[in-house]
Amino acid sequence: MATDIKETARAVEAAAVMRLLPTRPRLLALGEPTHGEDALLDLRNELFRQLVEQEGYRTIAIESDCMAGLAVDDYVTSGTGTLDEVMQHGFSHGWGSSAANRELVRWMRAHNEGQPESERLRFAGFDGPLEITGAASPRQALTALHGYLAARVDAALLPCTAETLDRLLDTDDRWTDPAAMTDPSRSVGRSAEAGELRLLADDLVAVLDAHAPHLLATTSRDDWERARLYGRTAIGLLRYHFRMADTSPARMTQLCALRDLMMAHNLLALAARGPALVHAHNSHLQREKSSMQMWEGPVEWWSAGALVSAELGDGYAFVATALGTIRHQGVDAPPPDTVEGLLYALPEERCVVDAPLLATALRDARPARRASPWFGYAPLDPARLADRDAIVFVKDVPPDVR
Repeated sequence: MATDIKETARAVEAAAVMRLLPTRPRLLALGEPTHGEDALLDLRNELFRQLVEQEGYRTIAIESDCMAGLAVDDYVTSGTGTLDEVMQHGFSHGWGSSAANRELVRWMRAHNEGQPESERLRFAGFDGPLEITGAASPRQALTALHGYLAARVDAALLPCTAETLDRLLDTDDRWTDPAAMTDPSRSVGRSAEAGELRLLADDLVAVLDAHAPHLLATTSRDDWERARLYGRTAIGLLRYHFRMADTSPARMTQLCALRDLMMAHNLLALAARGPALVHAHNSHLQREKSSMQMWEGPVEWWSAGALVSAELGDGYAFVATALGTIRHQGVDAPPPDTVEGLLYALPEERCVVDAPLLATALRDARPARRASPWFGYAPLDPARLADRDAIVFVKDVPPDVR
């Protein structure tokens, strides 16, 4: 058994990953089993650098606010702003404080210096403007979409004025009250104003779509694609706020599903633009349903990876990351009868493994699922190994000392 597993292990390099895939995917997704470990992000940076240089990928997308990420994209493509500014304002979930994320952005900007536009790297956040404590106001997305259209089509074609939007939106703190996450009565998502905004957002997107030939002839494709992002985000946020006000038992399931749906829509838009590298938690990128234990009980929903895979087929590939220890988080050496334990016995500190071959090799062994001693870490499910294209295994994750 150990010999069979060892024969599937290779050094973590772009060429080794690509050899495990039937074709170069439109979206190549690298997942992580936990957030906040720069050692895993350093590995991501190196692998993505090789994939950019050897395989021609030109977009890097991470699990961060899609609207905030526009500032990072401006910086890496044209030098707008400063590195400090984009790290402070261009990321959600606290990711801007990561030294590895800072290095990724610095490298992308350095790579683009002197490059023709067709060869420049692009950055994207593909998460919605959402946090565990709630959702952003739809103001930024709605007003940006309205402003784009108002400058380019006849005012009579628009469903409302900017002043109407401002009146209906009212103050942003009505939308961002953190108490609404656990108390639906605090949400404004089912107010009369929110209902009217949902209709107006749909009408604005309809204008954007109906006048695409004119808009593409009179503005840049980048500006048009950003307007489409504004529309997706506005509609997604208003849907999310509507469910925030839901009192049914399906509330949390719907909220989790809507978040991954927003992610999937953003990823499919990036895939339409060109080949992209994607990084997020394994649970968002896997091809099966995700699940989580919430304060209201267990919830289960289709992951963004499952939604994208259903659309793209072989155009989507998922490489999961697994790990042995994160001792500074209480994750010690894995039991030998788990998948992580079997990989931990290999001599390599890091390796990439053919997941379907590993699943076949372990078929009779029936490894156990590793228990997670820490809420922030999600071990591999041995029953779902074949749903991954490859597994990157990291034996030990040290604390960040930078």
